[in-house]
Amino acid sequence: MKLRKHEHACVRVEKNGKVLVIDPGTFSEGPILDGADAVLITHEHFDHVDVAKLKAASPDLEIWTCEAVAAELADVPAKVQVVRHGDDFEAAGFGVKVFGEWHAKNHPDVPIVQNVGFLLDDELFYPGDALTVPGVEVPTLLVPTNAPWLKLMEMVGYLREVRPGRAFSTHDGLLNDIGLTLVDNWLKLESDKQGAEMRRMKVGESVTLS
Repeated sequence: MKLRKHEHACVRVEKNGKVLVIDPGTFSEGPILDGADAVLITHEHFDHVDVAKLKAASPDLEIWTCEAVAAELADVPAKVQVVRHGDDFEAAGFGVKVFGEWHAKNHPDVPIVQNVGFLLDDELFYPGDALTVPGVEVPTLLVPTNAPWLKLMEMVGYLREVRPGRAFSTHDGLLNDIGLTLVDNWLKLESDKQGAEMRRMKVGESVTLS
């Protein structure tokens, strides 16, 4: 399984010639859906889903997401399928399990939206905008490191509760170079403490997981 980091909250995962994209939002640049067989979308916020991109994508594309996002994609030509916490399915040759139901609490006047996390091949867990603890072993975690709803203490606590084999930063597109350096330092401290690889992948960087 090859993981490639894109801007902010988007990643591409490849295996056996198949491509799966997670959360191709409006911050994600370039032809991120080119060659994609399936897309997973955690929730409805614009930094995680770009309806215009999906409308322009191949009609053969399969999209898996929560009910709220599916309702927004009614005019998308691709096949859209609703998933919920506890579901499991296959997409682009990956076995996918669904964990979580709700986005983290954000602004007091903004309703909490649906949010589902995805575990791919029992290897890679992407929680979306939530600190969902799946309650299973997580070899690789994509950990949110910056958001209006997130505190440093919560991020560190999440890493310590999940205790992944490795962790890579996601949801870091709002940060300037100073903020990214802070993320690097925080992840290095936790990496040293837990004895596991925890770091920020640069945009365009790829790693092989399994």
